[in-house]
Amino acid sequence: MPEGIKRKSPRVSSSSHRRGRACITLLLAAASPSHAFWAPASTSLPSTKLRINVFGGIGGEKEQQHLPKDIKDAVSKCRASVQRALEGRISRMDVEMPVGANFGLEEKSITKNKRGNLSSSINADEKQEGLTIEKLDKSNRELARLFVEMFQPLGGEHICAVFNDEYLADQARQRWSDDVSAECNILAIDRKSKRGIVKKGKQRKAKGFAAILAEELEEGSLSSGPFSLPNETEVAMFVSPGPKELVAIERICNEAGMGTCIILLNARLSLVEKYATIEARKLFTEDFETVWSLSAAPQEEAPGCLVHRSYPGPWVLARKPKVGPPKTIALKVGEKFTAEECADAFRKIEVSELEKGTEKLAENVLGWFK
Repeated sequence: MPEGIKRKSPRVSSSSHRRGRACITLLLAAASPSHAFWAPASTSLPSTKLRINVFGGIGGEKEQQHLPKDIKDAVSKCRASVQRALEGRISRMDVEMPVGANFGLEEKSITKNKRGNLSSSINADEKQEGLTIEKLDKSNRELARLFVEMFQPLGGEHICAVFNDEYLADQARQRWSDDVSAECNILAIDRKSKRGIVKKGKQRKAKGFAAILAEELEEGSLSSGPFSLPNETEVAMFVSPGPKELVAIERICNEAGMGTCIILLNARLSLVEKYATIEARKLFTEDFETVWSLSAAPQEEAPGCLVHRSYPGPWVLARKPKVGPPKTIALKVGEKFTAEECADAFRKIEVSELEKGTEKLAENVLGWFK
């Protein structure tokens, strides 16, 4: 059994590995307590590539309600989008949530720090102003936790949550260790990195040759060779991978084949300017399907606006007025809105003088996801 797994789930045996892939959609639907997977979804797309409404709203009330009201609603709709993608036999998915979104899964959790003492609540840094590395890590970890639970019917040994380094993987292991709904392999692409555990101000204790050799052999056994997924993996979630990790993910996609579902969580692919190869660019810009995306639009071009997509629907550019629900101002089929398209759509909408003088980004964008 791989090192990262917490316990073997009795739900799915190794003999049912192949059958598990065929039943993945049914299992996910059964796992949804809110039955969100069975919610009807419109598959009709606009006939034109880009539609803009100069009055700051497009479509009727039925179309407007597809925009998530809050983070809880976003999670429910994201779950439904993943279900529809699985029904469409899509096994390369890209999912993006707002930067630093608080999913509320670790609110009451406590953990041991590196010295073995109980720390305050994990999200104590929420009292600080602005985003921090800890908040970003927590948000990404909570999103991964939601997806691990989503695929639990497959059995923990068939699910992998892959973090960028061992420090991030260890954080997840500590927090999920006693959670029966989070059984999975918790792995790290970079198995050598121990970010965050270096202790300053302490003199290093002298070690004998035998101790140093044993330590190096132990580290080598854990980190030698390229990263790979366990053979029985059916679903692998890569958590907030950067350009360096995308190189390993490209190799994993080739090795695992289309029978293994690969999901990118908060990869922010639209921010990647250069890929290592032409094949990598095709993989991440064409082969991976954006099944769910909810992020701020370029704020210089479209203040207070968001870009959203829920598979299989079009891209939506929406704006949250000071009062009332979000308004869709543009729709686009195909690729995500460019900064120029966001600016063009925003220039053409009619915004009242009151809203121009009172709206703030923090109130309209970040406040949308609380």
